[in-house]
Amino acid sequence: MSTSLDRRQMLAAAGAAVSTTLLRSPSSAKAADDSKDSPFGYCLNMSTIRGQKLSLPEQVDVAAKAGYDAIEPWTREVRQYVDGGGSLKDLKKRISDAGLTVESAIGFATWIVDDDARRIEGYETARRDMELMRDIGGIRIAAPPVGATKQTDLNLFAAAERYHKLLDIGDEIGVVAELELWGFSKSMSRLGELAFVATECGHPNACVLPDVYHIFKGGSDFEGLKMIEGSKIHVFHMNDYPADPPRDKIGDADRVYPGDGIAPLGKILRTLRDNGSRCMLSLELFNRSYWEQDPLAVAQTGLTKMRVAVAGALSA
Repeated sequence: MSTSLDRRQMLAAAGAAVSTTLLRSPSSAKAADDSKDSPFGYCLNMSTIRGQKLSLPEQVDVAAKAGYDAIEPWTREVRQYVDGGGSLKDLKKRISDAGLTVESAIGFATWIVDDDARRIEGYETARRDMELMRDIGGIRIAAPPVGATKQTDLNLFAAAERYHKLLDIGDEIGVVAELELWGFSKSMSRLGELAFVATECGHPNACVLPDVYHIFKGGSDFEGLKMIEGSKIHVFHMNDYPADPPRDKIGDADRVYPGDGIAPLGKILRTLRDNGSRCMLSLELFNRSYWEQDPLAVAQTGLTKMRVAVAGALSA
């Protein structure tokens, strides 16, 4: 059996829009989807309000006031907080006192690259980032294909071995690495590649971190989500994308609130539910127009729109 996998031989979306023309209040949207049978929780990825240049404690306060269940900080910002004299113990207490959990975090370690020296450095970066997350109560960290985004010949069997090692490091620390999809990358951009590496790594904690925008950007059909066991998706990045720009030109900054674009959110959410996922829906946006607005208003709007999308999907 060959130990390489030609990307062109792997899995080759837009669907009916889920539109929300009337923005409901957070309380009414919460009532619509907060039955005991609702499978999802709600998380704020700090990219959504990072343009407002808030401190980490301020970000926590925004998430709590907006009504989220959890946060997804960036490891770079946590490290900057520590380097500036911040206390991880105090931050952990602030998060806990606010009734929040740290379900995931965004890291940029070069764990997947072919270069041995860079990969070793990447593992050490991942270890330090995991320790930071552990110290504020975090339980997972994203593992995207940093350093291999321009590589077209990544050996997916090798990537699986490297992911296994990353998960072993996480076992030592108590933080799980989530294999993250990056649709703009030339490797690990398709759902099939993500599922292949997670399957072939052979580790019990293997899991994947999909994203509405990145699935579209990478060219996979959302139907492919049906092939992924729901218990292996702990966090799912929520956003939406407009009809224009087209797939080949759309970028991170074009993401919009769930329901404001053309993504088939109802289908996606029902697939997650039907596959057994009980994941956190983490709002991850990079929209510069949102960065110019009041961060609490942005966070509240995003949460409301996620809840409306879930309520619509589960009632269909």
